[in-house]
Amino acid sequence: METESPTLPPTPTTTTDKLLTVVQRAPRPAVDESTLKHKHLLDGPFWQRIPSYREVDEATFADHRWQSKHSITNVPKLLAALQGLVTPEFVTDAEEGFRRAPMSVRVSPYLLSLIDWNDPYRDPLRRQFIPLASRLLPDHPKLGLDSLGEQADAPVPGLTHRYADKALFLPLDTCPVYCRFCTRSYAVGVDTDEVEKVQLRVNEDRWRLAFDYIRSRTELEDIVISGGDAYNLRAAQLEEIGNTLLDIPHVRRMRVATKGPAVMPQKILTDDPWLDALTRIVERGRKLHKEIVLHTHFNHPNEITAITQAAMGRLFERGIFVRNQSVLQRGVNDDAETMLLLVKRLGHVNVHPYYVYMHDLVQGVEDLRTTLQVAIDLEKHVRGSTAGFNTPTFVCDAPGGGGKRDVHSHEYYDRANGISVFTAPSVKPGRHFMYFDPIDALPERGRAKWAKPGNHQKMIDEALDRARQLKG
Repeated sequence: METESPTLPPTPTTTTDKLLTVVQRAPRPAVDESTLKHKHLLDGPFWQRIPSYREVDEATFADHRWQSKHSITNVPKLLAALQGLVTPEFVTDAEEGFRRAPMSVRVSPYLLSLIDWNDPYRDPLRRQFIPLASRLLPDHPKLGLDSLGEQADAPVPGLTHRYADKALFLPLDTCPVYCRFCTRSYAVGVDTDEVEKVQLRVNEDRWRLAFDYIRSRTELEDIVISGGDAYNLRAAQLEEIGNTLLDIPHVRRMRVATKGPAVMPQKILTDDPWLDALTRIVERGRKLHKEIVLHTHFNHPNEITAITQAAMGRLFERGIFVRNQSVLQRGVNDDAETMLLLVKRLGHVNVHPYYVYMHDLVQGVEDLRTTLQVAIDLEKHVRGSTAGFNTPTFVCDAPGGGGKRDVHSHEYYDRANGISVFTAPSVKPGRHFMYFDPIDALPERGRAKWAKPGNHQKMIDEALDRARQLKG
């Protein structure tokens, strides 16, 4: 009995035919545009949801001078602005939180408007800027106010020289907002009930010492201009610093560091003197074959709005390259979905994701820290989701001055005790540096060990011994 043979596709005879056959056999489904969340940016008069800003029109809200003038700089003003939005219990919680915080208060109207006041306890932006006493955790016994040892590596006040060819210059100690998690809470902002600050105010004599040191060290090719925040430099000051450094022959690269685009993008759009000053030093640097870029600091996709996109577009039009450095924070960006969205949204507005830092071991913010394992896992999720040049490196800025270490590069990691050990052979050879996971995130046996101070040094010694054994 004869049967009908199945119909087979024609055998490809050329390379093109073969490629077409592959495409026909494995079509990629079309993407629903609504799922591309990184393109969906908050727009419209969102600030009018705040009673205090209900009558503020777009032109006013877009003015950096209005933003700066109306930034909230003390707790009573902040809580007054939230009247009708939060419960009396939240107000009491925030009052006590600020009383115990190492950072002083400064919040821009723009930032305040981005917080979801229907759910302030869980909002990722509120967590970064408004401390709540009910959420605070005891500090890890091994953290300190200057956890990175910046002052120990400072040959002159306000200049840290740790890496062979790079220095960190801190020309001022103020910012457009004050972040709870600031690694320089030892110096930034005014004194608080908890911290008497190291003074790094604008001072040309102090600047001169820094410039003289940089001139004297011909190995220094890369200078980071930070603070505080370069956003708070006047246009003339920014240009003076930029040109002074450009005039030093061996300085090849500069990074102007600012949180500003994340918390007050209006300055990029309306402060023409400041932006023109930045543009002039970037253009002069280009003519001298020297690189000047802007480094900024977005931590959550909700910080990127249509206003942000307009501001970043203006920088892009002027040929100003922007890189981003995020801080990994619990309840802010420590899940894969949020981190992926942040990375994609940054790329969408022409900001290159550069680093994601482990949260530094600073006082008063243990509730924001995560484990090293979280960073390791997140990096695996992010890698491959977008172009390699838009994929950040997840790093631990090793406490004690070891510098930035890839989170995967630990010599040893005891996940039960939360102790990771790093080395930095090109920074401080022969030394070991340890990062400590937050104790509340450890398994029960690890928490039990840290509960007994007599165990602390033994755990550290065991981790160091194990790191040395593994290194051989």
